[in-house]
Amino acid sequence: QVQVVESGGGLVQAGGSLRLSCAASGRIFSLNYMAWYRQAPGKQRELVAGITSGSITNYADSVKGRFTMSRDNAKNTVYLQMNSLKPEDTAVYYCNLVSLGRGYWGQGIQVTVSS
Repeated sequence: QVQVVESGGGLVQAGGSLRLSCAASGRIFSLNYMAWYRQAPGKQRELVAGITSGSITNYADSVKGRFTMSRDNAKNTVYLQMNSLKPEDTAVYYCNLVSLGRGYWGQGIQVTVSS
């Protein structure tokens, strides 16, 4: 079984910070592409950040300069450091990995930024 589990979400005031973690386990190829997506109520799911096995990252324009994605390949874990949070960052954040030609999703974790 493949498991993708997010943690670290919660409620934070505007301007604050949170760090999300995503741990993958099971029968997966460890050198994989992983990404964070988010979905706000009534909106389509969007890509926030992605990272290759070689730690090359890409970010949505809306989070550039504020969010940083990193990974620990030995632990099959990725992180999303979110700084200078804004109310518009409020959403359910999902972790996704691509391994052996298949995509796997976490259950999602709520991030709420109050004004």
